[in-house]
Amino acid sequence: MAADSLQLEVVTLEREVIRDAASEVQLPGAAGFLGVLPGHTPLLTEVGTGVLSYRKGGQTYYAAVSGGIAEVLGDRVTVLADSAELAEEIDVEQAQKALDLAQEKFAAGVSNPATDWDAAQRAVARARTRLEAAQHAGARAHAA
Repeated sequence: MAADSLQLEVVTLEREVIRDAASEVQLPGAAGFLGVLPGHTPLLTEVGTGVLSYRKGGQTYYAAVSGGIAEVLGDRVTVLADSAELAEEIDVEQAQKALDLAQEKFAAGVSNPATDWDAAQRAVARARTRLEAAQHAGARAHAA
């Protein structure tokens, strides 16, 4: 691995989503976004819900991720995500339906004292993240 790059791996229980070299990685942590460059100080962090991005050869690539942990070493970033999806794999229509449904359930929960507010908020955040990632992929496709 070149000194100016990192090995990025993003995996879920179901599959390997990303295995690529990157010059920089941005990932959502539980307390905010984390930027990683080659030579970064080693750390472990909880992964939040958001858009992971990485740069390679002047291009930026995107994925929607949610939950899990990330290990950062000087030459490697490994993300063990609860869910992860490449931006170009996201069906925008399906993602919009999921957001609409999550928002409806969230609104309906106002009158239901048994509502799991954390789960409802996570569902809305995941759906919004998928749409945001898909928009990045669409913008890149139009620029090419």
